[in-house]
Amino acid sequence: MGKKLQMLALPIAAVALSILPTVPAQAATGYDRCHDDNYCMFSGLDGTGDIIEIKSDTPDLAALNMGGRAKSDWNRTDSWIHLYSEANYGGCSATTSPGGKGNFFSAYRDFFDSVRIGGSNGPSCGTEDTFQVKSHS
Repeated sequence: MGKKLQMLALPIAAVALSILPTVPAQAATGYDRCHDDNYCMFSGLDGTGDIIEIKSDTPDLAALNMGGRAKSDWNRTDSWIHLYSEANYGGCSATTSPGGKGNFFSAYRDFFDSVRIGGSNGPSCGTEDTFQVKSHS
């Protein structure tokens, strides 16, 4: 009698598990869309809007549809990121530190056209007070 109950219990357990509702994985939102070891730029504030993930120097952000469109970023690399106001690393530049994340100051939103990872910086886009282009608002 015990064997019959065990044999019956397995199919019942399988049916019970199959009718439990499944919850789909939650898609990453905001800054959390940026993967480890990438520098990410977002077209909206607080990591919203379109995203690009960069792993190497990018002389023309327009090729990625982000030229003059970024409003926030997250540097998930161990390198300093140099942001340039013109394509091909021209114009003035500002930096994002390793691990840096936030909104650009309003003067630097929709401003940058190229990105260099590591290396030396170009001419500053502002005074020492505005050299790093992050705000918390």
